[in-house]
Amino acid sequence: MIRVVLAAEPPSFDDLVRKRGKEAIARLLGKPVKGKGGRKPKKTYAREEDIPPERFPALWRQPREADSKSTLDDMMDLYGQRCAYLAMYIEKATGSPTVDHFIPTSANWRLAYEWSNYRLSAFYVNTAKGVLDVVDPFEVRAGWFELDFATFHVQRGRGAPKAQHTKIDKTLPMLNLRECWQQREEYVKLYRLGPGNKGIDLPFLEHRAPFIASELRRQGKLVRGDT
Repeated sequence: MIRVVLAAEPPSFDDLVRKRGKEAIARLLGKPVKGKGGRKPKKTYAREEDIPPERFPALWRQPREADSKSTLDDMMDLYGQRCAYLAMYIEKATGSPTVDHFIPTSANWRLAYEWSNYRLSAFYVNTAKGVLDVVDPFEVRAGWFELDFATFHVQRGRGAPKAQHTKIDKTLPMLNLRECWQQREEYVKLYRLGPGNKGIDLPFLEHRAPFIASELRRQGKLVRGDT
């Protein structure tokens, strides 16, 4: 796991997600939405806090009329198609791309439609995270996580501050799902083969799995004279 820099909010986000999200919440509360049609929900709620998370429309998946792309598509482009938690390209092995609400909607409905609360996540990782209080990819620092090349499991780094140990330890299980460590193993195997034997080179690995590349470099395990 390595730090991810928050990408700039897409120009369409405010109209496509944030404003429409506020309208959706108003409807779920049984309130009229000025100048807007739309079907009235079968069930309404007294307070925002009473709305179940699954009732919030997934507006981040809805396509724009202009180009048929969604906010999730924007995130795939802006974050290089890499899962924020795994620091790996989202492959079929780890599941489809999803939007993770870092602070769950059940904990703070006000962040349901806020760009700064969205993390691009592989499906299996997002499912495993749930509402756990884990390390934020936007705040993680070097040395908090290390990779064991014998097991391909991520472990707590020796440089991790004690104040972060509990949160790091809660994060590790979702990083070490079978699909995830197997994907890391496959990347390392292909890197060690090299392009000549139909594997991959270091620049490709750095793009697809930058955490693995950084750990190979830190632990002195680069090959073929790579630096």
